[in-house]
Amino acid sequence: ADRTSEPLCLRGRRPTRRDATDEERTMASAAGTPVDDACVLKFKDLKSKRKYKYVTYKIDNDCIVVANEGAPNAGFDEFTEALPENDPRYAVFDFEWETKDGCKKSKIVFVTWVPDTAKIRNKMLYASSKDKFKRELDGIQVEIQGTDFSEVEEKVFLDKCSGH
Repeated sequence: ADRTSEPLCLRGRRPTRRDATDEERTMASAAGTPVDDACVLKFKDLKSKRKYKYVTYKIDNDCIVVANEGAPNAGFDEFTEALPENDPRYAVFDFEWETKDGCKKSKIVFVTWVPDTAKIRNKMLYASSKDKFKRELDGIQVEIQGTDFSEVEEKVFLDKCSGH
């Protein structure tokens, strides 16, 4: 089988036929969930080259991978539509706004999206992996955590980024 389409963090791993024990799960989460190289590359493309407006990430097969990305001209609504109603995600968003005196500003926002309706195991997995993943993305300026869509509205981003 061609394994080149798999995320790098999964290549070479043998599929297991049994569920991990609680002890193994605890050990894995303490070490942090592996991050696919594409995650950091897409972030750098967003930050330095402005190739994307946003990038969302998910934990898939115990590895953080890119879920999707928004074109440079994507609107805020497209970003929130990329957040699933019942599944957690990490995201980075290049948020731009205009100050009262007409200056254009932008900040890179890290979003932890963990809806109240997500499964408890997923909530725990995303919570335990967040800090390590965030450290991989050098250049995050603001962090927002959302458990429902009212916490990831454009006004919340504006308030956080502009210091209100």
